[in-house]
Amino acid sequence: MRVAVIGSGSWGTALAMLAGQIGHQVRLWAFEAEVVATIRATRENSLFLPGFRIPDTVVPSHALSEVLTDAEIVMLVMPSHVCRSLLTEIVPHAHERMIFVSATKGLEADTHLRMDEVIRAVMKDHFEPRLVVLSGPSFAAEVARGDPTAVVAASEMEEDRLLVQESFSSGAFRIYTSPDVIGVGIGGSVKNVMAIAAGVVAGLGWGYNTAAALITRGVAEMTRLAVAAGGRPESMAGLAGMGDLVLTCMGALSRNRRVGVELGKGRRLEDILAETNTVAEGVNTTRATRGLGQKLGIELPITEGVYDMLYERKSPRAAAAELMLRPLRDER
Repeated sequence: MRVAVIGSGSWGTALAMLAGQIGHQVRLWAFEAEVVATIRATRENSLFLPGFRIPDTVVPSHALSEVLTDAEIVMLVMPSHVCRSLLTEIVPHAHERMIFVSATKGLEADTHLRMDEVIRAVMKDHFEPRLVVLSGPSFAAEVARGDPTAVVAASEMEEDRLLVQESFSSGAFRIYTSPDVIGVGIGGSVKNVMAIAAGVVAGLGWGYNTAAALITRGVAEMTRLAVAAGGRPESMAGLAGMGDLVLTCMGALSRNRRVGVELGKGRRLEDILAETNTVAEGVNTTRATRGLGQKLGIELPITEGVYDMLYERKSPRAAAAELMLRPLRDER
């Protein structure tokens, strides 16, 4: 199939590699002209995913019109904070027959919308997009390396989620399907907030007891929010919920966890972010998750604690103490 991948960060590049290895004709859009030139010259994205050869079936470009021409599947892998603006540039080159695969895990900061909601909001005046949300435990470097990985493709339209499943599954990349677009979108986004909290635990030097408690209560928090938003609780026990949460909270490759580790060591957020050229989605998503919880009337104590550390400069130990000294309650 003809596949357009919008976004050449580590995850976008890994998905383009996967599609190219399967045999699809892939065009990869990059914002940075440097990335396009480097891939053409060396077949490697040395800025965002160094050390992996990109198949010749992947053609990089800086022109959206070139990338989107005749595309049958469009994989949207841009950072969440540029999703809306970039979609407005995509619309003139898009049509209703395309299947849009949202592979960005985050919530829009001001509106608190999931990425699939942003896509529909931008495109609704032109056509109703065919939408699939792709999420699950998937570090880009491990996908690029060919490590066995399982993710989930969610869509209200069975035909579309099955097409994505069949088109991108391989011996090393297994895709399950789900009709729960809301739950899968919430899980893939809010786990990044929990990963920052898990990093703080490590940065403070605390052990497995604390990490296990955080992950378990993180699932409870994610589930409350997903259900209140209209999602299914069982999705939080699946790949986009517990699966991605465990990976992002415990995996050393997690950008969000690294932010938390440095916070736990007492460093300032702006100094941490200045050291990386990649996006830690959990920083913006924390603000959006907190806002969504307030709008829905849902208690999100871990999210509140992370928000206070990121935006109110509360010390990690003070935030942890508030969590531990909350009124006692039943687990259910």
